[in-house]
Amino acid sequence: MEKMAVISDIHGNMPALKAVLKDIEERGIQRIFCLGDLVGKGPHGDLAVDLIKEKCEIVVSGNWDEFIREPSDIDIVTWNQDKLGTSRLAYLKSLPFCIEFMMSGRLVRLFHASPRSLYERIYPWDEQGKRESLFEPSANCRVQKPADVAGYGDIHTAFLQHLENGRTLFNTGSVGNSLDMVQASYVIMEGEYGAHEAAPFGLQFVRVPYDVEEAIREAEERGMPQLEPYAIELRTGQYRGKFKA
Repeated sequence: MEKMAVISDIHGNMPALKAVLKDIEERGIQRIFCLGDLVGKGPHGDLAVDLIKEKCEIVVSGNWDEFIREPSDIDIVTWNQDKLGTSRLAYLKSLPFCIEFMMSGRLVRLFHASPRSLYERIYPWDEQGKRESLFEPSANCRVQKPADVAGYGDIHTAFLQHLENGRTLFNTGSVGNSLDMVQASYVIMEGEYGAHEAAPFGLQFVRVPYDVEEAIREAEERGMPQLEPYAIELRTGQYRGKFKA
């Protein structure tokens, strides 16, 4: 069986990203998928884009990756745009919406927030109908059938749920801006990649400690706007900023 790593919501936090990539490498995992939000909130969106491009096999777009490209008068947005530059913004514009593949006889669909939108936010405590809708395809999807396994990022809260008909729903949590505990989060998927036949399949959630104070110092040294709410979020794992996720 093959193991792959699924990461999401880097948000320009390089100490967290480096710690997660080091953990993935030490486990001998070579295939990495990224579910978006490389930039925003943190200070090093430019470096995060460069490293994700190098290390990840497939990267999908997140909501920050989309709206960071639009004209804005919001300080944290314009600051990020200036740091990213033209070529990185063009790369963010080129990112696909979702990833679809077979694994151990299951159709797996991975996306940033929902199969329909980068901005539709669904939590593990939402009504069952909303959560079940995450298995359904939309015009953004290549495969027009419900997924057996749906995985996403966006909400910065890792969870796993088994719903009706044997379907599995999971959220990776966030690498760079975790809002459920003060550690970086990612998921390992294990199974027969590309196989249409039933085979063993597993999901593992990994929490990786990193130097939170270093991440805050880097933001301060770079003169990042909205530093105080960002620092509180990293130190407490609780949302404090103006722009969630």
